[in-house]
Parts: sequence; C-alpha cells; structure tokens
Amino acid sequence: MLRFNENNETITEDSYSAILVGFSRGEDITYSLEELKGLAEADNVEVLGTMIQILEKPNTATLIGKGKVEELKEMAENMEADMIIFNDELSGMQLRNLEDATGVRVIDRTILILDIFAARAASREGKLQVELAQLKYRMPRLTGFGKSLSRLGGGIGTRGPGEKKLETDRRHIESRMEDIKKELAQAKKTRTVQRSRREKNNIPVVALVGYTNSGKSALMNRILSITDKDEDKSVTEKDMLFATLDTQQRSIHLDTNHEFILIDTVGFVSKLPHSLVESFKATLEEVLFADLLIHVVDASYEENQFHIEVTDRVLSEIGASDKEKIIAFNKMDIAPDFQPPVTGTETVFISAATGMNVDQLLEKISDRIFADNVDAKLLIPYTRGDLSSYICEKAQVRSMEYVEEGTLFDVTLTKDDYQRLKEYDTL
Repeated sequence: MLRFNENNETITEDSYSAILVGFSRGEDITYSLEELKGLAEADNVEVLGTMIQILEKPNTATLIGKGKVEELKEMAENMEADMIIFNDELSGMQLRNLEDATGVRVIDRTILILDIFAARAASREGKLQVELAQLKYRMPRLTGFGKSLSRLGGGIGTRGPGEKKLETDRRHIESRMEDIKKELAQAKKTRTVQRSRREKNNIPVVALVGYTNSGKSALMNRILSITDKDEDKSVTEKDMLFATLDTQQRSIHLDTNHEFILIDTVGFVSKLPHSLVESFKATLEEVLFADLLIHVVDASYEENQFHIEVTDRVLSEIGASDKEKIIAFNKMDIAPDFQPPVTGTETVFISAATGMNVDQLLEKISDRIFADNVDAKLLIPYTRGDLSSYICEKAQVRSMEYVEEGTLFDVTLTKDDYQRLKEYDTL
C-alpha cells in the first residue's frame, strides 16, 4: 500500500495489519468475509483475525453491539492491529464512534475497494473516475473522515483526492466533482468518435466481462498469442483482485480474414460500491455497444454460481442484461471435477493458461458475429461511384484495386448489402 504526504505525493509503500468485522442478520457471510480478506491482501494488508456480529438489527451508532465493540478493542490491542475493516458500509458517525471506542483506524469495504481502484488506475480517465467515486462516497461522511484524516497522515482511504482536498468545504468538493464530470464527458466524446469509426468500418465488438480475477486479461492475452504474435499488444494479467482496471481494446485478426475488436473490462465484485458503478458507467458503456459478450467464469472457484449472479446483476444495472453472450468457464486445467450450472446460455470450457479450447471459443465468436456476413469480390463500374463510396463506408474492405472495367473490391459485407450488390460479384 502506498502512503502519501499532504500534497498527495507518494512517499513509500507500506504494509498494514487488520482485523475484519462482518455483520450478519443470521445469514451465512463466510464467503463474503473470505472475499473481503482477498481484497485486503490485494491492498497489501495482512489479516490478523476475523469477528462476526449476529444481530437482527444493526446498531445505528456503531453497527455492531456495545459488547462486541469492547471485544473488538481488546482484540485490536492484543493483536497490535493497525486498522479494522468492516464488511459493510459505515456512516460518518459510525466511523467516528468506532475509532473513538477502539483507538484504531476504521475503514469499510467500500473504502478498501476504492483504495485498490485508486492504486490500479493507470489512465487519466481511470484516475478521474476513481476520484469522482471517492468524493461521492466521502461527501456525506466528511465529519467522520475529518478526524481520522487529521489523526493519520496517510494510508488506506486517503489515496486519490488527498487530505487537503477532503478538508475543504462541501462547496469546493462539489466544484471538483463538476470539473471531473466535465473531463469525463470530454473523454466520452472521444470514445464516441472512435466507436463511430468502428461502426463505419463495420468492425464488430466483443467484450470480456465477469467477476474480478476470473481470467479475462489472461484470456485476452491467449487470444492475442493465437491470432497475433506481437507481444507489445498483451495486457497486464496477475493472479489478484482488480489487476486490470482500465478498459483495454485490441484488434483481433482471424485466419478467415475477419476482424473484430476485443475489449477487456474491469472485473466485478459483490457489494461493488454504487458510486463506483456510477462513475465507471462511461467506460462500461463500451459493453452496451458490444455485439457479443464473453462472460468469463472461474470454474475452479466453488462459489462460481454466485459470481455469475453478481456479474448478471451489474450488467443489468448498466443496461446490458439483454446483450447476446457466451459463457466461458475458465481455469478448467485446475477444475477437473467441475460440474457446470444450468444457465440457458451457450457455454464453452476453456483454460486461458494452457490454451485449452480457446480455438473453440474463437469459432463460436466467429459464428455469432459473422453469421450474417458474406465474403465477396465486387467489380464496381467507374460510373457507379456512389456504390464504391457506399462499400468503403459500410463494408469491411480487405483490398481495393483499380482495373480497366472498374474498381475491384475484396470485401466482407452484410447479407442485405450483398443482395443489393450481388450483380457485381465476380465469383
């Protein structure tokens, strides 16, 4: 984890130790706490222990009961924990009360996720989206954050906007949020132009979606290794939560001379902060314009059905629930006894690590997105310049040659366009 000075400049990378706290109304939260531990470790935090409070109704002042707060204080002192991480969102008042009672820095799951995103954002747009999400989250909690920020000079929860910005008044924070929204709107315009070019060239788009650490980036790199030997095109892949934050796009060229754009999107996670989903909608809207979604699922993980449900829920939130998709159960090399759930969606069983059945996935992708396409060689007379212009604008042109009789196009076009132009087909 990075620490920052008062000017938000990186000082050093430190590790922290923490106690995790889960609140339950009687339901099993074992998986959720395991995931919280994974998130903590992804942010260089050592987990010392876990506490679970079971109550019918949360305590408005501290979420957990008074007795548990005392127990938590003793636990933190005995284990010499640097901080306490709650699995549920805390209000500003709850943050302040818990810190006063325990004498230890207190954060919640949302702060932790936002901190990870702040550390992983590489592009200008990604950093702005994270900062906007942080400010949205912290705005109603300024009172609670104020004391903790004055007590500690950095650490989890202070990455991104920085102390100085968070200590300004509400009006200045709102002004900063408006500035960020304007910059993101400009970035959205740029993406719209890029998307228009793709549509003009009739190049389909395939988006990889799924739970964090399901292997989306590894799958993109495997597809690139099969279709393109240029290693400079590979994307970052690591066995950790949220290794990839910024959306990545690569052109994929198949042996059939077909081309499509492959997009690697940010992974999803349960209890994904609403402010983060809202802030990243501009980036995630690329999913809305995709012709096909590849839902990558970690077959080796026991709770993969839960991962599928979370991903479907986020897709629904951004308006992409009705998109055509294929489910790719990944990591089959380490899941020999995997029993696939009934999904009602076309599936393929792959291993991005070994390349197992990735060729089958590419065939399925090709069958889906190029099913309505026709390859043709069209000889357009020079007197029909209007048709030549139409082909250049609407079709995927592989080559164009000027011959005595007219312009010879080697193209891929839709069935409807082919019916209109088939009289010029030379085959």
